[in-house]
Amino acid sequence: MVIPDLSERLSSNSPLAKLDSRLVFSFEMMPPRTEKAVEPFFTALNDLLRVRPNFISITYGAGGKDRSNAQGLVTTLVNDSPTHPIAHLTTVGACREEICTVIEGYLDQGVRSFLALRGDPPVEQPDWQPEPNGVRSAAELVSLIRLIEARRKARHPGWVLRDAVQPLTIAVATFVNGNPQTGTSQAQEIDNLLVKQEAGASLAITQLFWEPELYPQFVDRARRAGVRIPIVPGVLPPVSAKRLARVGELTGVQAPEPLLQQLQSAKDETAEGIAAGAELARALVDAGAPGIHIYTFNKSEPALRLLAGAGLLEAPYRKVA
Repeated sequence: MVIPDLSERLSSNSPLAKLDSRLVFSFEMMPPRTEKAVEPFFTALNDLLRVRPNFISITYGAGGKDRSNAQGLVTTLVNDSPTHPIAHLTTVGACREEICTVIEGYLDQGVRSFLALRGDPPVEQPDWQPEPNGVRSAAELVSLIRLIEARRKARHPGWVLRDAVQPLTIAVATFVNGNPQTGTSQAQEIDNLLVKQEAGASLAITQLFWEPELYPQFVDRARRAGVRIPIVPGVLPPVSAKRLARVGELTGVQAPEPLLQQLQSAKDETAEGIAAGAELARALVDAGAPGIHIYTFNKSEPALRLLAGAGLLEAPYRKVA
């Protein structure tokens, strides 16, 4: 599906509230897949933009199947919003030449931030493997982005200046307690992070986790191993036990049984879940997190209520009619 007139859907409303300026805040959104989802998506996007986050990340979807919508959204955010986007890139579903074309296109449009991921194999191809000359890992993708940028800088001095003014930023993903889907341990995730750092990664964003103590433990162990880049915790507003069960199926990261029981027994499951998410976010900031990255599932209100509940909005969040 191609979404028309993207730029006209972004509003220029004044901020709803101000985020804590000492920290970095970001939201992840998924491109709408149907015409029916377009208006709710842009309503949520505008609500999030009105708190002036540091960036919005736009996903590719499994196997890169949302690629064209993602590229349109990222380009629109670059040109028409006060918040810079992070463009997701995956190695799955495209050959090296296609990936290079996408990177070149993003750079041409002024994109200066990427999230480099290996990506999930297509559902119909669980044993997917890259082509012999393909990009095999997130670290290789980081290296490829850096190589393309270096070649552009060698061709024209304007790109050297651009990189000085707007440095190229490449984020990568990590799991604080190992990746259940691939069977990596925490130690292996740190080793992978070191490889990505050596390839040119600028920062890491954690995938989902529920126990706040895992984050400082992981960061401390990573620092002692030589990881220098910032590590930003990713948080999902746990708005319902059903949602958490589905997320567990998709990621392999299971929500703790006490949290599930807490939600199931609550009179207001959403409010209870947002309060639990706010408690997690506050604990992470108190443990030294440099910011919070929120997986929104394209819903703005839970994300903003979570930040407000954690005391990270300098003015109370109020839903706009």
